Amino acid sequence: MITTQSSFRAALLDPTSPPPTGLRNPDGAQATKRFDVYRNNVAVSLTDALEAAFPVVAKLVGTDFFRAMAGVYLRAHPPKSPVLMFYGDDMPAFLAGFAPAKTVPYLPDVAHLELALRHSYHAADATPIAPNALARIAPDTLPNVTFTFAPSVHLIASRYPLQSIWLANTTGGEIGEVAQPCLVTRPEFDPTVDALTPQQAAVCRALIDAATLSQALRHGGSGFDLAPLLGLLLSRNALISLKT
Repeated sequence: MITTQSSFRAALLDPTSPPPTGLRNPDGAQATKRFDVYRNNVAVSLTDALEAAFPVVAKLVGTDFFRAMAGVYLRAHPPKSPVLMFYGDDMPAFLAGFAPAKTVPYLPDVAHLELALRHSYHAADATPIAPNALARIAPDTLPNVTFTFAPSVHLIASRYPLQSIWLANTTGGEIGEVAQPCLVTRPEFDPTVDALTPQQAAVCRALIDAATLSQALRHGGSGFDLAPLLGLLLSRNALISLKT
């Protein structure tokens, strides 16, 4: 009897499961030890991949906790592709529902930021708009402008001081006390993380979702100053086209 792919896969991710029926050694005996070694190697490799992908998450919870947690994760969320470049896409949602991690409530946001950095790094190249592109638009049509953002741009909403948490665990520094949604961009070769105010994040989210400039500004509230946000987006090469 030959084992099926589905039974092999199920047994591979369940350490309590016996080797699938029909899996034999060259001598015809059940391949118990060989399969156990292979199963362990797969789990270790996936755990290593997750630890490399989420170094700040691992640092915040400690190596032992992270590797034990990764064992739970990889069995609930096995890879969907043989390419492990983006393995861990479900980690933020997983952490949000993982009870033992509730003592670090900002952990899902940190995972989301680390995932965004990875996606930003591997995103397709795009040519940014000229710095004076907006200046060439007639003032009466400016409120109707919409933007297209570079594929490397990601916005992570957070009610925690996300950027300072990330910086404190990568380059050092103090952790702030105010909410810091984060804008991930790739102005050149490596992604950059900038903290936004909640109002800037709300306006930026609306722009990313193709709202017109006037529609997006409503999300900033009374007296919102667009200039700092727009200057940041331009300096980070986040905008690749605009239309009226």
